[in-house]
Amino acid sequence: MRYPQKANFKPMPKPFPPCPFQKLSPSQLKRDDRFFMQLAYNQALEAWHLGEVPIGAVIVHEGTVIASAHNRVEASKDPTAHAEILAITQAAHALGDWRLNGTRLYVTKEPCPMCSGATVMSRIDTVIYGVKDPKMGCMGGAYPVQELPQLNHKVKTLPGIFEEECHELLQTFFALKRAN
Repeated sequence: MRYPQKANFKPMPKPFPPCPFQKLSPSQLKRDDRFFMQLAYNQALEAWHLGEVPIGAVIVHEGTVIASAHNRVEASKDPTAHAEILAITQAAHALGDWRLNGTRLYVTKEPCPMCSGATVMSRIDTVIYGVKDPKMGCMGGAYPVQELPQLNHKVKTLPGIFEEECHELLQTFFALKRAN
């Protein structure tokens, strides 16, 4: 007796728990590092709403936001669709140049090796990030890529801005993901 072949059945993924965090409304009166990091944090919340790892990035030039993005790896099925890479691409289009001299990148988590390399290659002046990543962070956590002596462009880093909030966001996301 022949049995019918099984259909290619893929169970539907469980819906991801809704984000328990609210968007922030930073005051335009004090446009400092904390202000721009809160904008990056809001981008991270957008990522969560799409089921992406909640990492957000903002690039600022002369006090003006010229790019903002969040992770889109799952939605695009593209391993390079990190918040930093997407923001760098937007910023290059905004300035009309691949050299992002005079810019500051604000990101909720320390950039990975790929994103760290992209910040150096794009000539970003300063990377400000919330949470250090001791396993994959390459701007001081696991390895300081920006300090390689052979580089002809040095990126300054400023870790720990809005750290507690960024840490809580990531920690909650992965706790709920494991529980789901």
